[in-house]
Parts: sequence; C-alpha cells; structure tokens
Amino acid sequence: MSPSRSARYLPPLLIAFAGLAVYANSFSGPFVFDDLNAIVENPTLRHLWPLGPVLTPPSGGLTVSGRPLLNLTLAINYAFGGTAVWGYHALNLGIHILAGVTLFGIARRTLRSDPTAAFLIALLWTVHPLQTESVTYIVQRAESLMGLFYLLTLYCFIRWIGDQGRENSGRLRPLFAAFSILFCLLGMATKEVMVSAPVVLFLYDRTFFAGSFREAWRRRRSFYLGLASTWILLGYLVVGEGGGRSGSVGVGGGVSWWAYGLTQFEAIVRYLQLTVWPHPLVFEYGTFWVKSAGQFVPYACVVAVIVAATGVALLRYPAWGFLGFWFFAILAPTSLVPGTTQMIVEHRMYLALAPVLAGLICGGHALLAAFAPTRRFAAGAWTLALLAFATVSGVLAASRNEDYRSGEALWADTAAKRPESALAHNNLGTALEKIPGRLNDAIGQYQEALQLNPGFHEAHNNLGDAWLEVPGKLNDAIAQYEEALRLRPDFAEAHNNLGNAWSRIPGRTDDAIAQYQAALRLKPAYAGAHNNLGKEWLALPGRSPDAIAEFAEALRLKPDFAEAHNNLGNAWGGTPGKLTDAIAEFEEAIRLKPDFAEAHNNLGNAWAQVPGRLSDAIAQCNEALRLRPDYAEAHNNLGNALLGIPNRLNEAVAHYEEAIRLNPDYAEPQFNLAVALLRLPDRTEEAVRHLQAFLRLRPNDEQARQVLAALMASRPEPR
Repeated sequence: MSPSRSARYLPPLLIAFAGLAVYANSFSGPFVFDDLNAIVENPTLRHLWPLGPVLTPPSGGLTVSGRPLLNLTLAINYAFGGTAVWGYHALNLGIHILAGVTLFGIARRTLRSDPTAAFLIALLWTVHPLQTESVTYIVQRAESLMGLFYLLTLYCFIRWIGDQGRENSGRLRPLFAAFSILFCLLGMATKEVMVSAPVVLFLYDRTFFAGSFREAWRRRRSFYLGLASTWILLGYLVVGEGGGRSGSVGVGGGVSWWAYGLTQFEAIVRYLQLTVWPHPLVFEYGTFWVKSAGQFVPYACVVAVIVAATGVALLRYPAWGFLGFWFFAILAPTSLVPGTTQMIVEHRMYLALAPVLAGLICGGHALLAAFAPTRRFAAGAWTLALLAFATVSGVLAASRNEDYRSGEALWADTAAKRPESALAHNNLGTALEKIPGRLNDAIGQYQEALQLNPGFHEAHNNLGDAWLEVPGKLNDAIAQYEEALRLRPDFAEAHNNLGNAWSRIPGRTDDAIAQYQAALRLKPAYAGAHNNLGKEWLALPGRSPDAIAEFAEALRLKPDFAEAHNNLGNAWGGTPGKLTDAIAEFEEAIRLKPDFAEAHNNLGNAWAQVPGRLSDAIAQCNEALRLRPDYAEAHNNLGNALLGIPNRLNEAVAHYEEAIRLNPDYAEPQFNLAVALLRLPDRTEEAVRHLQAFLRLRPNDEQARQVLAALMASRPEPR
C-alpha cells in the first residue's frame, strides 16, 4: 500500500479502533428501562418474515412506535441471537463506528485544507462520554441509526457535488445523489429528528457549493424535490401514531408548548456544558417544570445569544452559521414539540454534538493561532491538547459504560444524581426487587417515589407487586393496584396484576378472570395476561381447551416465554394422549430457562408416567430441589418416583415427610405417605393418622375414606 493510500485509510481505522476500545466493556449490559417493552416484550420482533408485522411496530409511545426501520434492525438481532444482549450491543457499536467514520468523511471533504481537524472532530465525537446513552442503551439505536443515515445523506450529497469534474466520476455521481435520497428516506423511517435533513442539506449547498439558495435550487431542483418527498413517509408514520407518538409527545399530550418550552433553555445549556465538561451524566433526568422566572431566564439569555450569533453568522460568516443552524435543527424536534415526561435527555445530543465539536475545534485552533508564535506551533499544541481530551473522554466513556452493567447500578447512579426524581426511585425499586433478599429495599424505593409523586400510577402498581410477595400483605397489594387503576383506568399491567392478586383468594376466580380480560381488551398482545388467563381457565372444570388456546396465544406473541411453555405442558399433561406434548413443552421451558424449578418438577412428574423412565423422573425432581430446596411439591413427586423403585421405600417416606413439614396444608403427601407407610412393618397407626390428616384437608375424597374405613375395621378389638 502506497504512503498516500495508507494516510487515507489510517484515520478511519484509528477512529474505529478507538470506538472498539471505549465500548469493549459494554457488551454485557442488560436490557434496561425502555429496552424491556420495545425489545423483550415486543411481539413484532419474533419473526423476520413476513415483513409486514416487523415494519408495523407496536403503537403506544414505545421507542419503536412509528419507527419501522428501527424495529426491523431489532428483529434482525432477535433472529440471530434471541434476547442475548451482546448481539444488540455489537450492532449498536457497529452503527456508531460507521457514523464516526462517515463524519470524518464529511469533515475531511468540507475542511479540505485541514485533514487533522477533520480527524479530531470525528475521533472526539466517537469517544465522547455524552454518546454512551445512544450506544450502550440498546433501544437508543433509534438515535444512533438515525444519526448514521443523516450523516450518510450529507456525505453522499457531498460526494455527488464534490466529485464533479474528477476523473472517472461521471458514472458514480448520479448514484451518490440517489443514495443521498435513499438514506434520507431510511432516516425518516428510523426517527422523527431526521425531518431537518433536507433543509440542512440545502443550507450546506448554499454555504459550501452554490453560494446562494437561489443558485442551489436552480442547479439541483429535482434533487431537493426528491429529498422533500421523504417527508411524505415521515408524515404518514407520525399521523399513524396519532400525531404525537400516542400521547407521549406532541401538542395533544396534555402539556402546553409554553410550559415545556421553558424547560428547554436549561436543556440546551446543559447539553453544551456536557460537551466541554461531561459530568455528571444522568440516564434519566425526570420530569420538572419551570415555576419562576429565575429558573429559566439565565439559561434563556445564553440560548438567545447563541441564536442571535447564529443568525448573524448565517449572513456574514456562512460556515459558522451552518454549524449553529445544524445544532438547533437537530434539537428542534425534541425542544419545540412538547414531551410529557422527558425534558432533558442526553441521547438527543448524539448528532448535535458534531457541529458543536466542529465549532470548538476549528474555533479554538483559529484563536490559538492568533496568539501563538507560529501557525505550526498553534496547530501542534492544539492537536496535542485535543488528543489528550480525546483520551480522557474515552476513559470517561468506558467508565460510564460500567453504570450500565446492571439495572441496579444504573438506577442507583441516577437516583443519587437526581434524588428528586420519582421515576429514578421507582425504577431502582424494580431493579432491587429482582435481587434475592432486596425486597424491603425495593419497597422503600417505591414508597420514596410515591412520597415525591403521590399520583405516580406505575409506582403504585410496583408497590402492589412487592406487597404481593410479602406474607399477610395481600390486601395492601390489592389497594395499590386499585389506586393505580383509579389514577389510570387504562393501565393494562395493573389490571393483570390485580388479577394475580384476586387469583390468590379462594372464591375470587371470576374477579381474577375479569381483570385479565380487561387487560387484554386494552392490550390484546399482552402475552403475560394471556398466560395468566390460561392458568385460571385450567383450574376450572371443562375449560382446559380455553386454557390451551390462551397459552398458545401467549407463545405466538412471545415464543421464548418459558412460563407459558410450562403451563401449556401442564394443560397437555391433563389431556388424554398428550403426555408426549406435555414433555416437549416442559423440555422447551427448561431449555429457555435452565433454572426453572417448576418445569423440572413437572417434567419429572411426566417422566414418572412413562414406563422405564423413573430414573429420569428422579433426576428432574432432584434438580428441582437443588434449585429450590423448600419445594414441597417436588419432594412429593420425588417420593412418588422413589416409591416405584425397589429398596427405596424409606427414601420415599422421607420426602413425603419433608413435603408435609414444608407445607402442612398440602394434602397429596399426606395420602401418599399413608400408602407408603402401609408397606412398612408396624407403621399402620402412622398411616391412619396421615389418612385422617388428608381427610381433614379433603373431606370429600371417597377413596381415602374407604382405605381408612378398611384400616379401622382391620384393627384388633381392644381387650
């Protein structure tokens, strides 16, 4: 490779290497926050074909709503790796590195006389800590993928115009124009921020090529009409989401433009501050409103100065004006359109960071050159300073990735930095609740969230879930679910959870079913509610077909739903001739969730019914007990399996006794233990006592009554 060719490819390779080095520690970060409903619970990702459902993501204000191309890339990830997070992180990083290299191409062709500055702009942009939210937070691929398409739209435009007159450029130039329009269209299908791309390209043309808007339009009218036509797709997608992402943003979301707009002065200033001093980085700032002039006037003055400077520069210093306009054009959709919960979001700076860094790097170089002894000295000193800043930025970005290593770490960091955020405390509670032994800590976080915001329906629902796990707190759980539904009657998850609570109370099956059905009316693709409704049908005589239909629907929506596979196995197990199907479902549940004790127990129970498979039954029950030593049902089933093996009768008795010790109200081991004891010498009286205990729990069991009557009749008459 010639020196000139090496010099050409070295900067992109260094940018890619820097990106890999910074984000190498991000690949194990779990799904968090919006990842869960946009990816884990998203039924449209389960199959790549046909494309129709994949390109019609769920509505309701999810990150994927109205963004078909984003949904498609997530479906591709799912097709190749299911919910294994490393694949999603790898694709996110690939998108980010491609965007960084594309930015270098744009800067190099714009700053033709200063390739070093172009490299430094792209390098700093790639490793800057402010980018971590768009790269490490999986679902914010929405921002990075849109950013890549935005940059490719501009890059292809520059190649189309910039290659004019170059040797061998004749055939390729029209392709670059077509690709520019195509990438703009793809960006519109990825995120709404792409809306400004046609305008920014028009301004870029005026600034760096045509010299005026009139000349740019005269030369390339057809191209700009093609770019503008991509707004049709964006308009269609936005209208399809009700004009405001189903109420999560937009003027119809219940938030006035004025109230939201006042918060954006602080947002813009904070974004700029984080560009030069990226600390503290906050995952979720929470909702806040301006209550006095003193809260926004200082920020508004700063923004007004920048806007005025941009306006002057557009007239007198077009290149500087372009950078200012591009910055505001990227932020405009999220700063001008009201949001209902998010006032400051760091991933919004993903692409807007590029013009800010370009301005700082080029402006700093020019300022230093004005005072340095020589221009060469200024260039060298500024380059070294920026490389040092890039190194520190990379270290800080890698360190920030560590906050994404778990939901607990991320939300603990957020709550520490924004203690006034009810959302941060609520989500820290949900993370803590998943950790064994941390239930009380989770309850404390939910209560803190509700103290900060008593009308926080999600925190009421989550506190209900926590109380549901505490003995004696069932009524408290029901009260929390009912309060959540009072605050938000269309809260499908709270209906489902209230159904779970009613299902634990004898005689309230109809109430549980009604709640599950209410959840499904609100959210027909709710796999969890289908599964729960199926469990209720399965417990009712003659409703097994309905249960099977619900479990099948849950699995259609969510094929990797281990609990639904297990429940379908239970349904097949109670259906004549379907034992093989039951075993297949239990095995699939275990494949999906190897530590699923209930599925191991059920599989053991199923194997016990197959001739010659008692050893497999015993192995599965033992595995269930290894995972959950206090599992009374598994002790009972293991006793049943051991009862069929010669010389293991005493082991069977021991397991029945352990099942009774763990759950004295569990009827089956009382009867089974009586049967086992009758096979041992001098244990008849014990057998009688256990049969009597069984009949206290099951007074209408005729078989047990007959056995007990026979035993009592065979007793010797007292002397």
